[in-house]
Amino acid sequence: MTDPTALAPGSYRSVFRPGLFDGRVAWVTGGGSGIGRCVAHELASLGASVIVSGRTAAKLEAVAAEIAADGGRCDWAAFDIRDEDAVKAEVARLAAEHGRIDALVNNAGGQFPAPLAAISKRGFESVVAANLTGGFLMMREVYARSMQRHGGAIVNMTADFRNGMPGMAHSGAARAGMANLTLSAAFEWASSGVRVNAVAPGWVASSGMDTYEGAARALIPRLRQHVPLRRLATEAEVSAAIVFLLSPAAAFVTGVTLRIDGGAPLGNAVFPSVDHDRSRPFEGFHRAVVPKVLQP
Repeated sequence: MTDPTALAPGSYRSVFRPGLFDGRVAWVTGGGSGIGRCVAHELASLGASVIVSGRTAAKLEAVAAEIAADGGRCDWAAFDIRDEDAVKAEVARLAAEHGRIDALVNNAGGQFPAPLAAISKRGFESVVAANLTGGFLMMREVYARSMQRHGGAIVNMTADFRNGMPGMAHSGAARAGMANLTLSAAFEWASSGVRVNAVAPGWVASSGMDTYEGAARALIPRLRQHVPLRRLATEAEVSAAIVFLLSPAAAFVTGVTLRIDGGAPLGNAVFPSVDHDRSRPFEGFHRAVVPKVLQP
C-alpha cells in the first residue's frame, strides 16, 4: 500500500469524476479508522460533506482534521450504534444541522476470533449488536429523519460468509443477517427513492488486522495464499465499490451484495489455485498505511 508521506495532501486518486457528490451529505459509521476512514476521504474528495461516527472521539477528530487538511468537509459524532437512544439523538441532530442525509455507509462493526463452542451468550449478542442491530438502527433512523422524504442510498457492510465463517461464527451470523436485511430494505424503501445495497469484502489490508493477537495474527501474513489473485484487497478497492453503489451510475442497482474477495471462496482442494504475481492493486488512498502485521 502507499506510503502516506509519498503524496501531497488532497490527492486521493479516485476513479470517479471530481464533484460527483457536490451538495450531498454522506454519513460513514466506523469512520475513525480502516475502510471507513478511506471511504470518508474518497467521498470528501468527490465533494460530499461527510459525517464520520464511531465510539472514539480522538480517532474521529483525527480523520476530520485529515479531510479538512485535504480541502474537504467533515463533521463527526462519537457514540455507540448499539445504543438506540444515542442513535436516535445523533441522527436527529445531524440531519437537522445538515438539512438531509443523502448517503449512509453502514461500516461500523467488529468481532473477535473464537471457536463456536467457546462463544458466550454475551459475546455472541455483542457481535450481533455491533454488526447487525446497530446497522439496522442507523438505517431506520436515517430513513425516518431524511431519506423517507428526500430519497438516498445506503451501503451496508457484510463479509465473505458464503462458506460459513469458522472461527467467527457470531460475525458470520450477523453479516448474513445484514445481507438479508439489505434485501428487505431495498424492497420496502424503493417507493421512497431509496436504494439499499451491500458489499462483502474478503481479506483487506487494513488497520483492523493489527487488533488480532495469537494464532489469528500469525495466520494473517499467509492469507494471500488462499486467494486466487494472490494478494489482499486495499482499502481503496473496497471504497471504490462502495462509492459506485452510492453514485448515480448505480441508479438501477438495489438489493445487491457485491463481493470484493479476490475469488477467495472459489475452487477446491482438488484443483488448487496457481501461484503468481499478476494481480496489481488499486492504491487510490494517499493516506493509506500498511498494517504492522503485514510489514516486513
